[in-house]
Amino acid sequence: MKNAQKRMDDATSYAEWKEAAHEHDVLSGAEDWKRQEHTSRYDYATIRERLREIRKARDTGDDRALLFALNEGIHGNLGGMGKASLYTRSKVGTKRLITDYVDEVTRSLIHISKVRSNVITKAEKLDFFHRASHCFGRSALMLSGAGALGPFHIGVIKTLAQEGLLPRVISGSSAGALTAAVIGTHSDEELVPFFEADIELEATIEEAHVTSVLGWRDRIQTEDLREMVEAWIPDLTFAEAFQLTGRHINVSVAPTKKMQASRLLNAITSPNVLVREAVMASCAVPGVFPPVMLMARDADGEKQPYLSDMRWIDGSVTDDMPAKRLARLYGVNHFIASQTNPIILWTIQNPNGESGLFGHLWNLGSRATKEWFRATRNFSDQMTRSLPSVNSALNMFHSVALQEYTADINIIPRRRFWDPRKLLAPLDREEMEYLIAEGEAATWPQVEMIRNCSMISHTLDNLLEEIEGDVVGLYRPTATPVGTKAVA
Repeated sequence: MKNAQKRMDDATSYAEWKEAAHEHDVLSGAEDWKRQEHTSRYDYATIRERLREIRKARDTGDDRALLFALNEGIHGNLGGMGKASLYTRSKVGTKRLITDYVDEVTRSLIHISKVRSNVITKAEKLDFFHRASHCFGRSALMLSGAGALGPFHIGVIKTLAQEGLLPRVISGSSAGALTAAVIGTHSDEELVPFFEADIELEATIEEAHVTSVLGWRDRIQTEDLREMVEAWIPDLTFAEAFQLTGRHINVSVAPTKKMQASRLLNAITSPNVLVREAVMASCAVPGVFPPVMLMARDADGEKQPYLSDMRWIDGSVTDDMPAKRLARLYGVNHFIASQTNPIILWTIQNPNGESGLFGHLWNLGSRATKEWFRATRNFSDQMTRSLPSVNSALNMFHSVALQEYTADINIIPRRRFWDPRKLLAPLDREEMEYLIAEGEAATWPQVEMIRNCSMISHTLDNLLEEIEGDVVGLYRPTATPVGTKAVA
């Protein structure tokens, strides 16, 4: 097993890693565990019966019976099959019964879409697919703040895209916002240089003026960040970006004014806001970069201030993982987090893993500390109101401390501690390639869980898009094609 583990550690692609992981499962006995249906971790009897009914209807060619069986309910966590604990026993995958069920439902949905209209009408298909999509929900990928660790997110996205598992709904905060914007403004073909850390990706960084004092790199300057954003992100509004790629990108920004609420900028809430300015705002680390005024295009296509009396800063300060807002806007009920926020990364215990005694004690202590911060927040606020700077710093601290930083599936770097001298400094090509590779490697153990939890929703969205010619299930705002003037 040591040899298999070493091959997993040294793998340079998901195919290599999966082959070694499968060998490890055979040697450890996990492969036998996957073949056995029985376990107390999920309701195998219910899943087995549902699988039998659907498979029988499809095998016998009874399309009406198949539609009836599927209509009985398609649920994302049927019988608890989405539990993370089902993926801790083996290195790759889980119970074969779960994989067989997901595969059968996916095949049956595709089959129903191709049934002749004199058997199942187009209206019946649309009604069923819409209801099934609404009930099953969909997945979203949330990219955390990351500082200079942002290329880790690119590695995560690269793997998900290669496996056909990249969600259409993507959010980003701070460096995560930069990555989300790149993904949401480029076609699949245009993303290849970003995935490979091509010279085009690093040109702006190489031109940055970087010096070193006592081993500390000079941090990236506002002008360098602006050049990077303009080099990597086209001059588009959120609505135009969605029309271009069909991806719903969401950027978190935080207000500088205490009484204002944070915002999640996207093609629904702020269709005419320019993506570049949203990213600049979300990357504006307090005390490092100045607050940013958002810009939008008016009815004549001219750039105008958006909420001109307000300035915005780093979105990770208030909403690093905007799960509740994504759920409300897009019907998301399954969240994947690419979490590499250096401020809190060292404190996180992955809830997807099996924790020992230390892990349980750590989680208990973390929850108790968070409750203490919550209980004393108002008191701290009242005691420091006469000291605006202190009050602002304390409010920011409480906002960061009280957030939730994990999701249903968590992709976390293997290393939790990073050189603080580089967290706000430009990276060279070698460092970017390393972080992208780290993102890929951290994603590989989660791929099969992501596949089983999201494949049905991906299939439903694809079928609805094929039938209606649109990204159905997601609100599509009115926007003119790229290169023309947007309508406010």
